Amino acid sequence: MNNINDLLSEFLDKDTIGELANFLNKAEKYEKAADKIAIAFGSKSGFSKITPENAVKLSHSFNNNLTLLIQKTWVEKSDIALKDKLLYELEQFSIENEKKWSERYPAFLSLIDDAVFLMFGKQAKTEDFLEYSLRIDPEFGIFWWYIGSLPKECDWSEEKSRLAVLLGMYFLANY
Repeated sequence: MNNINDLLSEFLDKDTIGELANFLNKAEKYEKAADKIAIAFGSKSGFSKITPENAVKLSHSFNNNLTLLIQKTWVEKSDIALKDKLLYELEQFSIENEKKWSERYPAFLSLIDDAVFLMFGKQAKTEDFLEYSLRIDPEFGIFWWYIGSLPKECDWSEEKSRLAVLLGMYFLANY
């Protein structure tokens, strides 16, 4: 992990790297950490104060961009079923906008995991994929570092779950 932190420090300042741990581990006052992560994704400051209206716009942009990424990804015949399944799951995820963010969180992580597998194949499941992604596309690598650090299941507050998902959506909406 030291190697990854050294590699991350080529693209992120030490404070931003540390803020991810603060976001993951603090039950309260995690907004500053979310703002710092969002800035690493290209956002302006104050991301944690995103309004419901802007969150809806972000969700639409995320859906459109991820749909396009999935549709434009060339796959082997053996992965066509995964591609179709992923497009269906993304559509369902978008329809479920009324669900609580804490309920949508696991589905979001699953979508991202499957989309990255579709784009990168078996490489995405290797131990060194984070390092690989940082080297080939540092912006994507930073995103993958964030996604890979999130727990698959969590008992976070609704607001923290909302921010965790919106951060990932923000990156992909603008990728």
